[in-house]
Amino acid sequence: MTDLKQLAQEIFPDELVSHFPVRVLDLPYGAGKFALITMDNGFDHTKPTTFGPAGLAELGAALDQVEELAAAGTVVAAGVTGKPFIFAVGADLKGVGVIRERDQALAIGRAGHDAFRRLRNLPVPTFAFYNGAAMGGGVEIGLACTYRTISSAVPALSLPECFLGLVPGWGGCTLLPNLVGPEKAISVVIENALNQNKQLNGKKAFDLGIADVLLDPADFLAESLRWTARVVKGEIVVERADFDRGAGWDAAVAAGRALADSKVHGASPAPYRALDIIDASRSGDVDAGFALEDEALADLIMGDELRAGLYSFDLIQKRAKRPAGAPDRALARPVTKVGVVGAGLMASQLALLFARRLGVPVVLTDIDQERVDKGVAYVHDELDKQLLRGRLSQDSANRYKALVSGSLSKDAFADADFVIEAVFEEMSVKQQVFAEVEAVVSAECILATNTSSLSITEMASKLAHPERVVGFHFFNPVAVLPLLEVVRAEQTDDASLATAFGVAKQLKKTAVLVKDAPAFVVNRILTRFLGEVLASVDEGTPIEVADKALEPLGLPMSPMVLLELVGPAIAAHVSGTLHTAFPDRFGVSPNLERVVKAGKRSFMTWTASGTQEVDPEVAALLEVGTTPLTAEQVRDRALAALAQEIRLMLDEGVVQAAQDIDLCMITGAGWPFHLGGITPYLDRTGVSEKTTGRRFLDPGVASV
Repeated sequence: MTDLKQLAQEIFPDELVSHFPVRVLDLPYGAGKFALITMDNGFDHTKPTTFGPAGLAELGAALDQVEELAAAGTVVAAGVTGKPFIFAVGADLKGVGVIRERDQALAIGRAGHDAFRRLRNLPVPTFAFYNGAAMGGGVEIGLACTYRTISSAVPALSLPECFLGLVPGWGGCTLLPNLVGPEKAISVVIENALNQNKQLNGKKAFDLGIADVLLDPADFLAESLRWTARVVKGEIVVERADFDRGAGWDAAVAAGRALADSKVHGASPAPYRALDIIDASRSGDVDAGFALEDEALADLIMGDELRAGLYSFDLIQKRAKRPAGAPDRALARPVTKVGVVGAGLMASQLALLFARRLGVPVVLTDIDQERVDKGVAYVHDELDKQLLRGRLSQDSANRYKALVSGSLSKDAFADADFVIEAVFEEMSVKQQVFAEVEAVVSAECILATNTSSLSITEMASKLAHPERVVGFHFFNPVAVLPLLEVVRAEQTDDASLATAFGVAKQLKKTAVLVKDAPAFVVNRILTRFLGEVLASVDEGTPIEVADKALEPLGLPMSPMVLLELVGPAIAAHVSGTLHTAFPDRFGVSPNLERVVKAGKRSFMTWTASGTQEVDPEVAALLEVGTTPLTAEQVRDRALAALAQEIRLMLDEGVVQAAQDIDLCMITGAGWPFHLGGITPYLDRTGVSEKTTGRRFLDPGVASV
């Protein structure tokens, strides 16, 4: 048995300890007395309840009380619930990050199992009342109970471990498949986790069979106790399904492996370890499954992928909320009206976002009425779709529609506090737009540009007030990707920049301060990366070889799929911008230009079966050299180029630190958590030191 208090002192003296008070309640209908453990760390819902070693020791003490009550016949049942709005969110990740030895990791895994096993082994039935958010070990302590109720107001329930580089290691891989079947368990443990940590709400968790009954939040605890009493009295009998533990189980696990391959391409061990345990769990031997979970936890906690995942998590939870280098928030000015120059797809997406998040009037302008009407209609159509999906009430949809209008005249911006342009990516066009806007707005009105690569300093250079111009670079689709590159031009003042960051926060975007440098962060990195892959094709490397070369990184999409998403014309335009700025490092692929001239969307085409192959029409266009590379050579070349470019960007002060590069790549390009963005991977594989002579991060940051 692990000495948890000693372990807490050794590795995690700063733990925010959760408490587990026990109350004895009278069940309704004369069913008897009930021992209820409430999981609570003493803070409100903004600090969710977690399990660290000292907390697990307190849970053990609570279970001592419950065991005594049950053995004495004082209680007929027992259960767990959470503080208001929070059930529990699992192991304290800060504690995981400070573990230095495998034996410590193994001890933490076993300690969780020991506590949850005691709940399973009580001589009375046990109940989990999922009253609020439940994740990881919070879900698993509920799985250890005999029965589960859930509130329809639960906003988030998940087993996110594979997203971070772990497995659900306190029963999730063993108990969940035996409760809901392997297919549903794999959808929660693997599919949802690898789909950017997708959450279940209360109803979806109930529909999957994770909970036995869905109850109204208004009197959730009282209703749970009433349901419990009827179960104890035998009035309600919960039937448990059994599952095909042969070919059906095999097929589910095989589908899970194919899914993991499609998401991480073997680059992260966690989902595969989880699948191995789910596969073994068909035997129904809980102790054997728990032992496999313990070993997997110990191995993965001592692996660099998890440390990179925790580093990513920390970036999203902390650095993203306090942007490095941003001015004092107190300098920000209020924004009561927004103007959008342009009414195309990007501009219309921006208008919708500003109206919904800021709740202020938004005016779109364009060069003719047809375009203006189309832009406003797009916003209205999107609001109608959200209404149909139940994401908006009719009143809200009507209110947002009323906020968005169109005009042919920029005079409509006269009382705007913030005007953003989303017009054609050409310097002279953008300068003209800003000159026209400046003529009608106040001197304090922010002028923002959504340019992806042009110099904002040059764009502002002909204005009377260049100090109020900022870059506000969104990523497409605007509603999905969190990143917003906030670009400070040479003359941008603190008040304008603070206002831009204030607006970004209201828009619920991850804002990163970026210097006015060609293509900023994400596009510069992706263009260098894609440029090396295309250069290898130009030199004679088969397209299929070049496209698959980066698979071991587990990126969200291959280079050719990325090119199709961006569009060859835009990729060529950004390449040209960067070639002008840095001709020694950024080339312009002649074959990419041929693809653009031919009006092709990609080098590849999709087959009826959903796979990709080289487009024969594109293959006929290409003119290639006679020095092909292997996949490994393409990968080495691309990674070395990334390391070189990132080091130069840091030396130039494009961002404050390597952490900002990683935050941008995770939130703007969807690069995997298990990489930690990109710099931990370059450090871990030795590419950083080989290429630039030093690491990007100190040893122990994003590594063991």
